[in-house]
Amino acid sequence: MSKMARLTEAGDFPVTSADKRNLLRLLRRVLQDPVHLKRPSDGSAGASMLGDDGRRVPHALIRHALREGLVRQNGDRLFPTPETSAFLRRALLQAEDAFAEQHRIDVEDCVEVEGVRQRARRNLAESPLSLLARLKDRSGDAFLPPQAIDAGERLLSDFTRAQLQPRVTASWEPRLSGRGKGDKGGQAEMADTAIAARERFSRAVEAMGPELAGVAVDVCCFSKGLEVVERERQWPARSAKLMLRTALLALARHYTPPSASDRKSHRWGAEGYRPPMPR
Repeated sequence: MSKMARLTEAGDFPVTSADKRNLLRLLRRVLQDPVHLKRPSDGSAGASMLGDDGRRVPHALIRHALREGLVRQNGDRLFPTPETSAFLRRALLQAEDAFAEQHRIDVEDCVEVEGVRQRARRNLAESPLSLLARLKDRSGDAFLPPQAIDAGERLLSDFTRAQLQPRVTASWEPRLSGRGKGDKGGQAEMADTAIAARERFSRAVEAMGPELAGVAVDVCCFSKGLEVVERERQWPARSAKLMLRTALLALARHYTPPSASDRKSHRWGAEGYRPPMPR
C-alpha cells in the first residue's frame, strides 16, 4: 500500500485532494530549503506557518509526514529525508499516469518476442487506424477490412523509417565533418534502410494515385482526423471515411497483389455470341 493511501486511512486526519496538494507543496518546499515552523500571528490553533510566506499547514499533516518518514524535525525546523524526493517523484508520475489513462483504450493482445508469444496490453488510441478499425457499417461488420488496416500500418511504418516526418524542433545532433568539400550530401548520407523505405513509400503513393493518396497519408502518417481532412479539403461530411477505405483497399492490393486464379477474366463477343457450356 502506498504512503498516500495510508495517509487516507489514518483516523485523525481525513486526507482530501487539497490535503494531498498541500503535502506535495510542503515536500517541494522542504527540498528547496529547511522549513521554519511558526505559530500563526492570530493565535489560531491546529496550524503552523511555513517561514515568512504566510502559508499555513495543519499540524495533523505535518505529523503524518513525520510519521511516514517524509520529513524530519529538528527543533522548529523541518528537513528532507532520503524518502522525500522519491515519494514526490512517484506522486507526480502517478498524476501523469492518471491523466494519460483518461485517453487510453487498452485491449489485451498477443505479441511474439523471440519466437515466444506473450500477452500484452495495446493502446488503441496510439494509432488513428486502430480507432477507425472500430467503425461498423450498416450490417454490423467492420467498416475497414483487416487487409486495409494492415496496409495503412505498413504505409505508416515506411513513412517513419524513411524519416519523412517534418522536424518541428531544433536538431542538436552533431554534424558529420568527414564529408569533404564538393562531396554530395542529402540522400548519400542516409542509411540504406531509410532509402529503401522512401522507395517503398513512393511506390505505394503511386499505386493509390493522386486522388486517393492524399487522404491515406493525412490519416495514416500525419494522424489527422476524418473531420479535419474533410474541413481542409472542403469535402462533404462523412465522405473522408469512404475515400480512406477506397485508398487503403487499393493500397492492400498493391502490397498483396491477387493471384492469377483470383482474377476475373472478361470476354467480349460479337452479337449472337454464346459462351461454350462446360461439360
